[in-house]
Amino acid sequence: MEENVSFTSARLKLAGVVHTPANVKSGERRPAVVICHGFGGHKDGPQQMWTAKKLAEWGYVALRFDFRGCGDSEGKRGWVIAQEEVDDAKEAVSYMASRADVDPNRIAISGTSFGAAVSIYTAGIDKRIAAVMSQGGWGDGTTIAQTQHPTPEKWQAYIDRVEAARRRKEATGEDQYLHRYDVVPVPERLRPFIDERSIFQFPVETALTKFYFRPNDVIGNISPRPILLLHAANDSVTGAKGSLELFAQAKPPTELHLLTDVDHFMYGEEDSRVDNLVHDWLKKYFPAP
Repeated sequence: MEENVSFTSARLKLAGVVHTPANVKSGERRPAVVICHGFGGHKDGPQQMWTAKKLAEWGYVALRFDFRGCGDSEGKRGWVIAQEEVDDAKEAVSYMASRADVDPNRIAISGTSFGAAVSIYTAGIDKRIAAVMSQGGWGDGTTIAQTQHPTPEKWQAYIDRVEAARRRKEATGEDQYLHRYDVVPVPERLRPFIDERSIFQFPVETALTKFYFRPNDVIGNISPRPILLLHAANDSVTGAKGSLELFAQAKPPTELHLLTDVDHFMYGEEDSRVDNLVHDWLKKYFPAP
């Protein structure tokens, strides 16, 4: 069952959809998962839909929602600031904890790409979160930006574009924007996963604040709560180095899985290995009835 819902963050109305297992009994409280979409995405993307439907099928109450400025949520369009998304994720947890069908002591968080980094950071500072699933995530904003602009020439060109936009904003007082594929390059073959409802223009503040966002600094706080790190071994968008660095900073119980023959949008690629891996991890570390 799907239910359109909303909750507030920083006085903004955020839109979400709750998926409930068909066999939930009256008065029963189930474990739940908050689902965080990727960079400038939205709750209705293929990765978010896959996660929510699978979780409900496996017995969990699942919330997929739009961060502020994205999808159907309020907020300045395209204003994507990692720390503000952390605040939104915390409010999503609060909303789920308020529901009569959710066990408030058993709420996990799951994210893909940028949303994975936000999920890890949120769990690192919010002890209410009982478990974390990260797919294609990263732990240091500067490092991942350098990975996404892999040659000295590309890195310098990107830095020059960001700095030029920053100076124009400072001189004119007017917002300056960068294209999403300048901030996060995506190969042509993977762009069908990014539909027209996604954000394509981001303020320069998005790039600047990303440099200083470091889930690596807080992932160690999550233990003894379990963490699942999933990454495509040859990820074309966020290299697997990001999850390897996270794993190095994490404490038990943390599992890292690198998968071949999938890419950055693995949750939308209909690979049964991904289904089985996530399901088996949940059964072991965060089981549902």
